[in-house]
Amino acid sequence: MSKEAANTALDASRTDASQAPADAGDAGYSKDLKARHVNMIAIGGAIGTGLFLGAGGRLHSAGPALAVAYLVCGVFAYLVVRALGEMVVYRPSSGSFVSYAREFLGEKGAYVAGWMYFLNWSMTGIADITAIALYTQYWSAFTTIPQWVLALIALAVVLGVNLISVKYFGEMEFWFAIIKVATLVAFLFVGIFLIATQHPIDGQTPGLSMITDHGGFMPSGTMSVILVMQGVVFAYAALELVGVAAGETADPQKVVPRAVNSIMWRVGLFYCGSVVLLALLLPSSVYSSDESPFVTLFSKLGVGGIGDIMNLVVLTAAMSSLNSGLYSTGRILRSMAMSGSAPKFTARMNRSQVPYGGILLTAGVGVLGVGLNYLLPHAAFEIVIEVSSIGIIGTWVMIMVAHLAFVRRAKQGLIKRPSFRLPWSPVTEIVTIVFLLLVLGLMWNDPDTGRKTLMLIPVIVVLLVAGWFAARRRIRREATQELAKLTDGE
Repeated sequence: MSKEAANTALDASRTDASQAPADAGDAGYSKDLKARHVNMIAIGGAIGTGLFLGAGGRLHSAGPALAVAYLVCGVFAYLVVRALGEMVVYRPSSGSFVSYAREFLGEKGAYVAGWMYFLNWSMTGIADITAIALYTQYWSAFTTIPQWVLALIALAVVLGVNLISVKYFGEMEFWFAIIKVATLVAFLFVGIFLIATQHPIDGQTPGLSMITDHGGFMPSGTMSVILVMQGVVFAYAALELVGVAAGETADPQKVVPRAVNSIMWRVGLFYCGSVVLLALLLPSSVYSSDESPFVTLFSKLGVGGIGDIMNLVVLTAAMSSLNSGLYSTGRILRSMAMSGSAPKFTARMNRSQVPYGGILLTAGVGVLGVGLNYLLPHAAFEIVIEVSSIGIIGTWVMIMVAHLAFVRRAKQGLIKRPSFRLPWSPVTEIVTIVFLLLVLGLMWNDPDTGRKTLMLIPVIVVLLVAGWFAARRRIRREATQELAKLTDGE
């Protein structure tokens, strides 16, 4: 019998969330993540290099209207996480959206969702170790060390932390998030103070004149704002991590809704608030993609050592992203392996209840990234960052499709939706999916890298189809064995 048939048989007898079947991949995990870990993981996922580094180039391109782009993309990112959060409350799982795709879309849905997520994080991992190496070379003590060596060291350190225990991962993310939040809060206070006191910056007085006297709200037109959307969406990648972490916390039904609900105001405060302040303090044309906008601002103020401080913060953000990628793909791959759609070794766990097989597979791709840093040190970051955007958009689309199927099951009376819900379903899911696909299509306007990246989609589709046919026999065997266990249990 197929996996889909097994799920149907289970659904027919299920009336509430407490009776929901556990994902086989959820067995064996500890519950060592505390509420403070999950809350900070949610914050850390919302704040990364997309703000600390990427906002400079986007401000230059789109002007102050970048705040609107961050807000719009932030709303859709929140809706994706809200949909995921509802399914987490229904049935917490370390397999997260892969587990829900399996239950509501069948094994093919889980297969696509899982491997698209792996594509995102394996490519993001390469981007992260590349960024870490570049940021480290900012200091003269490291300029003589080859970029690929620094990338390898970064990968080894974060890999070691992930393999020890989930508690170490949680603590590392907690303190990474503390550093990022403290930096932004300090900036917000300083920025407000500078505007309130009309303190001159680079010979100019901060305030609305920085916008009105330098081209207005959209100095380069509406299209420039639309074109930065793709990069802005990528800035929010990792928000879905809160759903994966829920499987290793003791009380996810209480912790996850709080973490998800807090995401929206954090996006408004940290992303939109920071961009508005940056635009009020200096003309948007002053910022560039070559350095953090915060470094640009404080260097204009003549504050010594700020470059070192901000470089450390951006380095922290990249380390946090790498840490999160290894953690999440390890759990997702284990969920897939238990159903046969990922290599068998990725289901293995060590004595510390860490799925080391999946983590090592992602790290193995990272090692290839080290080689890329050796061969193409100047182009490595741009190459992988574009490919990873296909993965994250594909993953978010699958989350919304799975939620549509989830709601349909609820309307059929097969399951019961929790009180924590995605509002205005199914309109919300459909609009979000359309928006995400439009953002993906915007990459065509970038002939240098975006257009070439879109041309990889047929290659990715071929690889997914070939992988499915290679794995389907093993998937059927695992589904049959699972159904036999359920039948014996009855």
